[in-house]
Amino acid sequence: MAMQTNPDQVSRRFIKLTQVKAYTSLSTSEIYRRISAGTFPKQVALGPKSVAFVESEILDWCDALAAQREVV
Repeated sequence: MAMQTNPDQVSRRFIKLTQVKAYTSLSTSEIYRRISAGTFPKQVALGPKSVAFVESEILDWCDALAAQREVV
């Protein structure tokens, strides 16, 4: 049976740490520090030994950070 998606639902794409680092330019340790501090999106468990991030959450985080810039 095929899964039906709700047209109002945002499509979700899971990305691995390598892609998160490419989007943010942060190191692995800095990403995990920020997750621990509650200032960065948490990973999603895909299985017992596999985690990923929700791409839209990472992009939203980047957008929010960019929006904090001072306009000169």
